[in-house]
Amino acid sequence: MDEFQRSWLLAQLGPDTDPADLERRFFRLSSVRAVALEVLGERRAKLLADPLKVTVDNVVTMDLQENLRGLERQIEQVRQAPAPDDPEDEGEAAEAVMTVTWLAPARHYR
Repeated sequence: MDEFQRSWLLAQLGPDTDPADLERRFFRLSSVRAVALEVLGERRAKLLADPLKVTVDNVVTMDLQENLRGLERQIEQVRQAPAPDDPEDEGEAAEAVMTVTWLAPARHYR
């Protein structure tokens, strides 16, 4: 993993993410997008493992539902955003599609 890929991952996952853990995941998965999605998926699973809303009457209420929604939005954004190791030709090929057709005069006989 090069410095550009590492910085992209840290931008997606936050600066407190362990770079050594990212390196190990990248070695196993060979894609920075796959690494980011795996880390975000684990964070989502951790949120879902505990109750999303806890209320102690007249004392405290803790609601993590918005955190879950934010994490799901972040997962979708990582899926759609261009990653540093995406194939270069994929984006350009989609824009450079050209269709050629031959025009022939129409002859209508009665």
